[in-house]
Amino acid sequence: QVQLMESGGGSVQAGGSLRVSCATSIYFASGVCMGWFRQAPGKEREGVATIYTGDGSTYYADSVKGRFTISQDNANTLYLQMNSLKPEDTAMYYCAAAPFLGRTRCNSGYLPRSDFHAWGQGTQVTVSS
Repeated sequence: QVQLMESGGGSVQAGGSLRVSCATSIYFASGVCMGWFRQAPGKEREGVATIYTGDGSTYYADSVKGRFTISQDNANTLYLQMNSLKPEDTAMYYCAAAPFLGRTRCNSGYLPRSDFHAWGQGTQVTVSS
């Protein structure tokens, strides 16, 4: 059973930075598609960034490109560094695993929730203006 647990959310003023982490029970070296999603109140859950752990290749949604960075450590922790935060970044942030996606599909930007079979419980990020 895959386990994912996010941490590091909080409140910050616009222009500030936060880093959220996701501790997992997944062996990254084998190559797994991992993603960060977010869901604001009244909105659909959207994919923010993905990383294919086998080679570190990434994808970013246009709304966060240049401001957010997805990364992994050598063990089994996923990160999302968020800089230049905006009020519209306020949401619950979730990490997720798609163990059956290869590298190309992982970083294609097509991120249906059904492809991601394991989810964390989420961590809240609030950005005030």
